[in-house]
Amino acid sequence: MIYKNFQNLKLSALGMGAMRLPVIDGNDALIDEAAVAKMAAYALQCGVNYFDTAWGYHGGNSEIVMGEILSQYPRDSFYLATKFPGYDLANMDKAEAIFEKQLEKCRVDFFDFYMFHNVCEMNIDAYLDLKYGIFDCLKKKKETGRIRHLGFSAHGNCDVMKRFLEAYGEHMEFCQIQLNYLDWTFQDAQAKIALLNEYHIPVWVMEPLRGGSLASLPPENAAQLKALRPDEAVPAWAFRFLQTMPEVTMILSGMSNMEQVRDNSSTFKTEKPLNRKELDLLLDIADGMVKKIALPCTACRYCVSHCPQKLEIPNLLKLYNEHCFTVNAGRFAFIAPMALSSMPEDKRPAACIGCKSCEAVCPQSIKISQALADFAARLSA
Repeated sequence: MIYKNFQNLKLSALGMGAMRLPVIDGNDALIDEAAVAKMAAYALQCGVNYFDTAWGYHGGNSEIVMGEILSQYPRDSFYLATKFPGYDLANMDKAEAIFEKQLEKCRVDFFDFYMFHNVCEMNIDAYLDLKYGIFDCLKKKKETGRIRHLGFSAHGNCDVMKRFLEAYGEHMEFCQIQLNYLDWTFQDAQAKIALLNEYHIPVWVMEPLRGGSLASLPPENAAQLKALRPDEAVPAWAFRFLQTMPEVTMILSGMSNMEQVRDNSSTFKTEKPLNRKELDLLLDIADGMVKKIALPCTACRYCVSHCPQKLEIPNLLKLYNEHCFTVNAGRFAFIAPMALSSMPEDKRPAACIGCKSCEAVCPQSIKISQALADFAARLSA
């Protein structure tokens, strides 16, 4: 197992995420605890020492199951991470009570790593609102040793992350972002890396395989990769991409079965970063995947100046692309709905009146009114 230095700790470069654990009869809240116990045992045997869960995973049962399983092992043999559930605004005034309940659910006296969960457009104002006392609560937990390392996870854009960092950056020890070779440009993850570098904050990675959509590729793309690395499996390329980045300390994988645990543990026996040719090919493949679905908006903003509703069309199209790509990959799409929920009603896709003034000036000839109507329909379905 590869290990990464973080302050005075040695963390396994691969962490076991507990958001996509095996379940019984397709019921997300009914975790197959026996299967997870075997997976965790194998992961620990292979040197994995970092486990990530959260308040809301698997209907609130992920923390309970991981707590039960890990309680069978010495406390100093693993690092446990969980998060304050700020993705639900109803929780903002409950930081103290939720934290205590999480300790109980996870059967521990302290958390090695604890995060503000999912800093995004929807909750940034609440996270920064002093009346809730979230930061003060978590800072006190850290001072008393009940949180060993404090950080945050983010699905928001760079502007949202910057607001959070301007307020709390000096106290953040790590940041968890969605990072993979597709989102390097599609979600502008490269800009988020640059921002975190400014604050000297190590990067934790979630969605390295984008919910499994990068675990397999079209045959022609798989053949291109095999020509360069005959013995490298397609999923491993996603991990090698991340191993190329010195900023990355922790790579989480939400493993759903023993086969994935075995394969990922085998990949992380060695560190094999990509060379320039390999990196360019992988990013080119990602670009091709996006172009098959995404609208080619260049954010020139000609459309905005001609929109009688004053809609931020480039941003709406960016969210539309994200939503469509995720849904087409068979995954649950939550990023766009969360971002849109922070916007006034009259600035959302449904506010488009279909006048097509924007289309008359679009250099890419995008059927904007059609896209926004489809977006609104998808969101209301």
